[in-house]
Amino acid sequence: MSAAPTTVSSSTLSTRTAPAETGARTEAAAGVITGARQRIDDLDGRIIGLIQERMAVSAVIQQERIASGGRRVNLSREMEIIGHYSDQLGKPGTTLAMTLLELCRGRV
Repeated sequence: MSAAPTTVSSSTLSTRTAPAETGARTEAAAGVITGARQRIDDLDGRIIGLIQERMAVSAVIQQERIASGGRRVNLSREMEIIGHYSDQLGKPGTTLAMTLLELCRGRV
């Protein structure tokens, strides 16, 4: 037999998250999920900012390398980066490193 649906007023929703919005089955779990989702959103914002900063630094490196007569890309350095990410994060780290390198290439 299923439990009767819980009625929540709109004023209560402003301070609590209904379980249905999080996929949780209890209000306590919904509260934990809501807080954790906020933390993930904050972390994602910081990660995006760091990626943008990395792109800017990479552009400086590429400009200097090209201005000095070098190539835009240093493949041995890229392999170091891919290896580092792979060592730290496994196979998904390789994919992440390659995506970061792609974002940072050719912006000059």
